[in-house]
Amino acid sequence: MTAGGPLLPGKVALITGASSGIGAAAAGHFAAEGAAVVLVARRARLVEEAAERIRKDGGRAVAVPGDVTRRADMDRAVATAVERFGRLDCAFNNAGRAGAGTLLHELSEDEFDRTLDVNLRGVWHCLRAQLPAMMAAGGGAIVNTSSVAGVRATSASAPYVAAKHAVLGLTRAAAAEYGEHGIRVNALVVGGTDTEMMDRLLAAGPAVRAGFGGKAVQRRLADPVEIARAAAWLCSDASSFTTGAALAVDGGRTAV
Repeated sequence: MTAGGPLLPGKVALITGASSGIGAAAAGHFAAEGAAVVLVARRARLVEEAAERIRKDGGRAVAVPGDVTRRADMDRAVATAVERFGRLDCAFNNAGRAGAGTLLHELSEDEFDRTLDVNLRGVWHCLRAQLPAMMAAGGGAIVNTSSVAGVRATSASAPYVAAKHAVLGLTRAAAAEYGEHGIRVNALVVGGTDTEMMDRLLAAGPAVRAGFGGKAVQRRLADPVEIARAAAWLCSDASSFTTGAALAVDGGRTAV
């Protein structure tokens, strides 16, 4: 909880990719800041366990197993938020898929399509479901997870770079289109973060980990809760004049 009281008192938040990593950290942090949370992720057992941990700590949480690449799943998640908690105030569209680590000319069509399906189409599916619910509620705030790869190229990950650049464009377009409805839409430009997905990328050894962390001014990976705090701020009334922004939470990676 922030000094002076919770940041999200009485808010209803939906978080995707909530079974682990940044999403799970965000679910716990949003709940601690006063929000009722709807946790969405593909892995049913893990997302149920994450929701149960929040309830055991006295928070309000419900798990909705679902895949962001399926529009019906996102419609169901938003409907669950409205049915269980009365409305939807904010959303953190965080689910993602790592890059392939393959040179562009060697990529399979399936790999290219799958990367864009999760990282870009998935955000679109979320927005399509969330925006009408927020308009009905009189406004809201949405945060989409982009990446340092959304503002600069990284090697052997062309579809990931393309998708994360596109997330920033989609964020700005949504902010422009729905501002008159009282809905703010922002993005996080996330740097290397100590998550399960990062562990898979770093399986090549400690030198790779040092490379990711060493590229940041702070010379380390982020803790997932550091990303969660930024998302919570953007979803809160404390950021009421911030929309269409790409907030770098990257340890200074894009500053140099």
